[in-house]
Amino acid sequence: MTADTFRKMALRFPGAVEAEHMNHPDFRVEGKIFATLGSPDNAWGMVKLAPEQQRSFLKKASAMFKPCSGVWGERGATNVHLASAKKTVLQTALNAAWKNVTAQLKMAGKKKT
Repeated sequence: MTADTFRKMALRFPGAVEAEHMNHPDFRVEGKIFATLGSPDNAWGMVKLAPEQQRSFLKKASAMFKPCSGVWGERGATNVHLASAKKTVLQTALNAAWKNVTAQLKMAGKKKT
């Protein structure tokens, strides 16, 4: 898996755009990040999972995923080792991350009304 392939996969989601955060690319929906590239370095990406989703992906593909460091990792932020990544597994993880963020956006919209 290359960073470019990860990028193309992330940008296929409805409403997804590429931006930058802390000097590395990220992928957002309505301003909310669901994935990034280049953190902690160029060998890695990140998907924003729920903790239970993270545990499931770690169990399925431990060579591909690891929790991000600190509290972010405890909350589900999960690093993706690009060289170990399989497209089908990454697609499932990106889909989960995108759905998590879009669900948060929907909930926030309902609270405003």
